[in-house]
Amino acid sequence: MDTTDLKRPELYINRELSVLAFDHRVLDLAKDISIPLLERLRFLCISSLNLDEFFEIRVAGLQQRLELAAAPLSPDDMAVGDTLRAIREQATALITEQYRVLNDLMFPALAAERIHIVRRDRWSAAQETWLKRYFNDELLAILSPLGLDPAHPFPRILNKSLNFIVPLQGKDAFGRHSGMAIVQAPRSLPRVIQVPAGDARNHEFVLLSSVIHAYVDELFPGMKVLGCYQFRVTRNSDLYVDEEEVVDILRAVQGELAARRYGDAVRLEVSSDCPQDTSLFLQKQFELGADDVYAVHGPVNLNRLEEVYGLVSNRPELKFPAFVPNIPKSIAKSSDLFETLRNTDVLLHHPYDSFLPVLDFVRQAAGDPRVLAIKQTLYRTGPDSNVVDALVSAAQAGKEVSVVIELRARFDEADNIALANKLQEAGAHVVYGIVGYKTHAKMILVVRREGRGLRRYVHLGTGNYHLRTAAAYTDYSLMTSNPEIGEDVNRIFLQLTSLGKVMKLHKLKQSPFSLYSSMLECIDQEARHAQAGKRAHIIVKVNALTEPGIIQTLYKAAMAGVRIDLIVRGICCLRPGIPGISKNIHVRSIVGRFLEHSRVFYFHNNGKKEVYCSSADWMERNFFRRVEVCFPVLQKKHRDRIIKDLKKYLKDNTRAWILQPDGRYRRLKPRKKGAFQAQLALLEQHSERTL
Repeated sequence: MDTTDLKRPELYINRELSVLAFDHRVLDLAKDISIPLLERLRFLCISSLNLDEFFEIRVAGLQQRLELAAAPLSPDDMAVGDTLRAIREQATALITEQYRVLNDLMFPALAAERIHIVRRDRWSAAQETWLKRYFNDELLAILSPLGLDPAHPFPRILNKSLNFIVPLQGKDAFGRHSGMAIVQAPRSLPRVIQVPAGDARNHEFVLLSSVIHAYVDELFPGMKVLGCYQFRVTRNSDLYVDEEEVVDILRAVQGELAARRYGDAVRLEVSSDCPQDTSLFLQKQFELGADDVYAVHGPVNLNRLEEVYGLVSNRPELKFPAFVPNIPKSIAKSSDLFETLRNTDVLLHHPYDSFLPVLDFVRQAAGDPRVLAIKQTLYRTGPDSNVVDALVSAAQAGKEVSVVIELRARFDEADNIALANKLQEAGAHVVYGIVGYKTHAKMILVVRREGRGLRRYVHLGTGNYHLRTAAAYTDYSLMTSNPEIGEDVNRIFLQLTSLGKVMKLHKLKQSPFSLYSSMLECIDQEARHAQAGKRAHIIVKVNALTEPGIIQTLYKAAMAGVRIDLIVRGICCLRPGIPGISKNIHVRSIVGRFLEHSRVFYFHNNGKKEVYCSSADWMERNFFRRVEVCFPVLQKKHRDRIIKDLKKYLKDNTRAWILQPDGRYRRLKPRKKGAFQAQLALLEQHSERTL
């Protein structure tokens, strides 16, 4: 009997440091000259946006745990204080590299393409005249500088807002002399200002921060401005709702949204030229330590540079080539989607396959007089949702429409509250899921009268019902009229909207009940095949892998001889390549044009291949604190297609990073004639699909 201790901390990678490693991989794409220039700029901005959320949620949570002297959460057993110090080191390196890429690579490359971010010391006379007029006409009436004195204490600073601290000399009209003022840039103002250029192919931009800096003295007449320094504070943005005490979750979430903007400070960014005493003054105002302050060599709101991408609209060669998503022939040849689904399941791989069939599924149901009821879960849909519009139409037409909206979908809470109100006003039944469990499952159920009975039609997906992300994220959709799947989905909706015991499901696996144990059993099954001398293979594609029990079971399977290929986009706490434990486990991350978002689980099962798709990552929260759905891909042609897709990801040698035993990632570099990109291959073949 093997007595290897698989709980040893050294067998695990720290969760938080794994997040930062992913941000480094995203930033690396900003340096990749094979990628169109404006797309590289977007990757730089995305790496900054990711880092913002990391501080708002993960670092904020760790700081709270440090105050409570709480034990480590990660299986690597790194103490909370040590984790925060390691984060400081890694985040500093990441931020330094972000601004090096911006200043040394991005700005010169943009200038070479006649796209200029013009610094104020390089404004032409014509630009200065135009910008002075812009300041007087557009900014002066909006800006409200705040002098600091006993009657004007340090103001409340909005989370991630652009601000300036301005040292002053002299006395004002009332004889006051405080020596310091704060200027807050309203969020309604654009951060990137396009300046008129003589040539249509020339693009001249000036940052709002430069304009305010240039004319800040206009805000303090008669005073001498000694300096003007940008700063930005990042606050704890995790919502806290006491689910044991709350009576109305909608009102509770609404109340927390207002507080989020002014949560506890967790990070202070200041411009690198800010004097030390001024920086220390800000640090004390926000009650932060020295390790929470980051000096940056450029705009503190780095991700706002993404505005340039949209403003440069006449340079398609600087962006990824446009493509038309595929409409499978099984759908295109018939205008009646229900007829198609009575004959065959439909599998879609977004964004290569269009998301429109999913939208049409809801629209046809809304307009079909034989459809009696529509039930749907909504996690993220965006503020203007075509899916919600179709549900509203269905409710107004008198159909039974039930919608489970997750109000606690992070950073989408306000949009979801607005959509909930819109649906309720139309007559839909709206519920907010289960207290204590986020509803993350992606499901639509349509009940249609056909002949003397009722037939259920179902959509299940790995991604959200969001048109914008469906064009940028890779996800799978399955549409089916399989009776057992339809009954399973109906039972899950009953759990979400009503009260009752856990009901047995025919085909689906569900968190927090059966998914975890089912995945453990599937892994163990492969281990038993390997021990019996049979071929055993597991391929898992997820966004994150952190759950210790799953990792330990994968280790055991690898020790039994199972080949395990893990395609983990982001966080991975499993440590591959350890002799005697994880030598048979290979972990890769694919980072490219599209955000890899699909969750797929493949088990060879002695030739009886099993493929599952799911809304769930392999994380504690997905297994135990969320309502998730995992569905089998039953038709062989669809299973084979997904397996071929997975093999493309395993073949990728251009956008793939390989996780090393020491926790570092190594990017694969192909030979000149052997380059292969999974996403590019899928794009190239999407028009050939007939399924």
